[in-house]
Parts: sequence; structure tokens; C-alpha cells
Amino acid sequence: MGSVKGDYQDLVDEISALLGAPATLEDRDFKLIAFGAHDSGSGFDEATLDPVRTRSILTRRSTAEVRAWFEKFGIATAEDPVYIPADPAAGVLRGRLCLPVRHRGTVYGYVWLLAGDGEGPPAPVPGPAMAVCARIGALLADEARARADLGPHLRTLLVSDSAERRADALDSLRTALGDGGTYALLCVAPWADPVPGARTVPGAAALCLLPVPGPAGPRLAALIRLRTPTDLAPAHQAATTLLAVAGPVVGIGNPARTLDDLPGAWREASAAARAALARPHLGPVAEWSAIGPYRLLAALPDSGPGHPVDPAVRPLLEPAHAELARTAEAFLDCAGQAGRTASALNIHRQTLYYRLSRVEQLTGLNLHDGEDRLLLHMSLKAARL
Repeated sequence: MGSVKGDYQDLVDEISALLGAPATLEDRDFKLIAFGAHDSGSGFDEATLDPVRTRSILTRRSTAEVRAWFEKFGIATAEDPVYIPADPAAGVLRGRLCLPVRHRGTVYGYVWLLAGDGEGPPAPVPGPAMAVCARIGALLADEARARADLGPHLRTLLVSDSAERRADALDSLRTALGDGGTYALLCVAPWADPVPGARTVPGAAALCLLPVPGPAGPRLAALIRLRTPTDLAPAHQAATTLLAVAGPVVGIGNPARTLDDLPGAWREASAAARAALARPHLGPVAEWSAIGPYRLLAALPDSGPGHPVDPAVRPLLEPAHAELARTAEAFLDCAGQAGRTASALNIHRQTLYYRLSRVEQLTGLNLHDGEDRLLLHMSLKAARL
């Protein structure tokens, strides 16, 4: 890896020499890779360098606020250099020129150059400098392809019955990804296509296919880098990409602040996907934190032949009584308010009362009893899963 980092430094120095200004290279997650040093002939006064570049060099990364500010200029989709003017209020004291680092249509990073003292954008970037950016892009693409091999380790960590194998997989992931960073796990269900390359999914660190029994079928697990522990925007961007390929729903678990949290995040993502399959209004992208009672119900085993059903509720789940079950669920969803239920079902109140009496006769449950209501409500919700 050391020689690769040396290659990046040499290429950044080459761009700095071609353009006569110190260049900085960051990956697409705004982590610093290499930077060119200032010298007395560069035309820059160290005292006037803005704090954004200084912080990036000292901490090896930019803050989430800085990244969001620069991304609003469209650098993530640009194919040509983008000039970004100074904005002292944002801590950007000098204008910048951003050279997107791309390979085969995908952006892998950015080369940054501070503008001089003059007003307005600098002169057009010569072809040789952009050719160096292309060489950097090819190197970063090779690293991204190498990271795609993390899929087997992710799969082992999530489903292996061997504690030793899970520990080895976690060590491999930690070695490749480092100890820092926050991730989201996505569950795409069902998934029948081949596993895509990690570089085709924005922010993906690893992808793998998990053959899961039950109605959801095989599921794709996608490990997505997050900018901050509270910002799931990269996860939703990746979900949109995956939905365009295959899979009717995507579940997103809570952010994993350490790699040790990934198994729990996968259970949450799987639960969210199951809930979205059962209740389409929750999807097509469902966060675990937003699926309400299904957080509890989805912790039950996948439903299927032989799935346990409470004996009292079993008669109501027969196909012949589907309308009664729908009425009971609507009544309980409306907190037992007859007027709201009748309006939601577009039926007369007397029709509602008749159907509810039939529900009580079939189940032996008392809809005026709180615990009987709870049993019926949870049984009906669980049956959807």
C-alpha cells in the first residue's frame, strides 16, 4: 500500500508543477490522500491560506458541513473542472478549482487547487493536467475493485454459525476499512440478479448475496459509508441505485458506529425490508426506525408453512374471512373509533358493528378488552409478514 500512496503523491506533485499551484487530492468521501507543499515561489502567503484547507491537511479529512458546501456546486457529477468562488462566511477565504477524478464515468475523488489573488476563475486547465487526473482515477478504481472482494467477509460476518469465522471476517473488514467511520447496512429483497460491483453503487464498501429462507427470497446486503452518524442520505442514494437494478424494496438499519455493530444493523435492515414487503406504504425504501410495530414483529421468524398462529385468531385468517380480518385490523388501527373506521372502509356504522360481532364470535375475543385487542392486533400484523 505504501507504494500506491507514493504514486498518488508523485501524481499530485506532477499536477502542482503543471499548474504552478499546490494541489490536494481527496477521495470521493473527502478523505485526504496527498497534497502538494507550498513554497516561496508559489505566489501564496501562508498567513492567508483559509482554515478549510489547513484543517483538511491536519485532520486528513473534511467536516460534513464542508463537504456538503462544496458538493452543492455539482462536483460529484461534473466531468470538467469546476470553479468555486471564495466565501469568507463559510471559512473559504480563497476560490478553488476542483478537478474531478473520474474513471469510466465514475467519480473517485477530487484534485483541489487554490486560486490566486485575482478575481474570477483561473485559466482553462491544460490537457496534460487532466490526463494526470485520469491516471489517478484508474488507481482509485483499482482500489475500489479490490474493496469489492470484501463481500465474502461481510457475508461470513452476517450469517456464519462459527464464532471463529465471524471473528476472522471482522478482522479482515477492519484491516481493509480501518477502525473509524460510520456505515449503514442495506437489505434489498428479493434479489435475483448477480451481485453488482461495489464501484457501481455510490458509497459502497462491500456487497454480498445472502440466501435467506422465506417469502422474501435471496437478499442483497450492501455496506454503505456514511458521512456522519446521523446522515442517512448516502444510504438513500445507494438504495435508489439498487432499486433501479432489481429488488422491489430496500430496508435500512440504524447507522453502525463500529464494525462490531454490523450484525445488529443487518437484523434491522432485514426487518425493515420484510415490513416494506408486507406493507407497501412503508416502502420502497424503509428505515428500521420508521416501521413502528414491525420492529418488534419482524424479530419473529419468517412466516411460512407451519408458522405459529394464535389458536384464537387462526379462524379469522382463513381466506373465507379475509374481509372480516381487514375490518378488524382497520378498527384496531383507528384506535377502536367506529366513526373513523367506517369512514376508512367506506361502510355504514351498522355494517361495521355487525362485522366486529362476527370477529368476536369467530375468535372468542372481547374487543372491549385491552389485552384481547392487543393479541388480535399483533396477530393480524404478524400474519402480513
